Amino acid sequence: MRFFTLVLFALSVSSVTCNYSEPQGPNPGAKDKKTCTIKPSLDGSDDTPAILKAFDSCGKNGRIVFINETYHVNTVMNTTGLENVDIDLYGTLLWSTNITYWLKASLFFGYQNQSSAWWLGGSNIHFNGHGSGTLDGNGQVWYDFVKGASNYPHRPHALTIWNTRDSVFTGLKFVQSQMWTITVFKSENILMQDVYINSTSHSGSPARNTDGVDTIYSNNIHFDRMTIINGDDSISTKANSTNILITNSTFINGLGVALGSIGQYEGVYEILENITARDIICVKTLHAGYVKTWTGERVGYPPNGGGGGLGYAKNITFSNFTVSALRGSPFAISQCTTFSGSAGDCNSSEFQLQDILIEDIRGTINADPVASFQCSGAAPCRDISMLGVELDLVNGEVASGWKCSNLVGAVGFNC
Repeated sequence: MRFFTLVLFALSVSSVTCNYSEPQGPNPGAKDKKTCTIKPSLDGSDDTPAILKAFDSCGKNGRIVFINETYHVNTVMNTTGLENVDIDLYGTLLWSTNITYWLKASLFFGYQNQSSAWWLGGSNIHFNGHGSGTLDGNGQVWYDFVKGASNYPHRPHALTIWNTRDSVFTGLKFVQSQMWTITVFKSENILMQDVYINSTSHSGSPARNTDGVDTIYSNNIHFDRMTIINGDDSISTKANSTNILITNSTFINGLGVALGSIGQYEGVYEILENITARDIICVKTLHAGYVKTWTGERVGYPPNGGGGGLGYAKNITFSNFTVSALRGSPFAISQCTTFSGSAGDCNSSEFQLQDILIEDIRGTINADPVASFQCSGAAPCRDISMLGVELDLVNGEVASGWKCSNLVGAVGFNC
């Protein structure tokens, strides 16, 4: 059984006005909160100093308000250690296109050499975009710059929710993120609801590595009513993600709900446990849901190399999916991830996959098979059930077929 318990920003022209008032935002029960209203420069100069001043003044037992204007974010932001704060975003945060600066200054957080443009963290944070508040990463310059290169060093994520507890993020819009959009890192008891993400390339360069959300070392995270349009994983649960619930969401053009990749760090034991995605619509994604682990043999080093990790993923549920014109198998397992350009031994991973339930799946796919389960001979997959699958090919024929290797305990299908 799964339990999901949610404990429910220049010192130049821009400026901050602080006063005391009863908040009208997402935490109306609080009284006499100090409010910092940030006034943007409106001339394109860096608004980051004013933003940071507001967080310093009102980041504990306060309220921070971005008015309905554009704020230029030209430098990194670290706003961690917040307590009992409301953040109301009515306007747009627009990140600069100074690639040289961001590659030098982005904030590292110790996983796969990944880095971020903004760390936001603390306890009892209520961040409300009111349906229109936008974070614009100016991502097209990044897509054109990296030209499809995977995990380009120091390319920043848009927002990292860092070491955060008992917090709500709602009504936010993210467009053209620089790389991954949201990273939930070392956090617990988070609700993310009514969040729209669109990272789409408008040139010949792909929007690669534009994951919608990634969870890392995090527990008890609920994603509800998410809309994600992107060029990579829609939502990805990575190392030591537990009790993750994804509900009532729509994913377009990306890769679908991902578990992993995991098992990248040689000899390191990691887990994925109690992951549920239900009531999901997938349109032209590669998969509906898939699992990817590294091989058991390390080749190179992270972020683009690695392997030999240990651990398990278990109690995984994909339920009530409606799919349309999927580009690949609706559900897939691959334990063959290895260094780019290298051929890995798909039978060498000792990362164990077990107790996976796939049920009530309907819609259309471009081609057979219904599922592809490429499990490792060193640690065969165990106990996978597929029930209530009603899929057609886009040409009207009934979808069929399963590709399986090293699977023990198949229910509802024949390998």
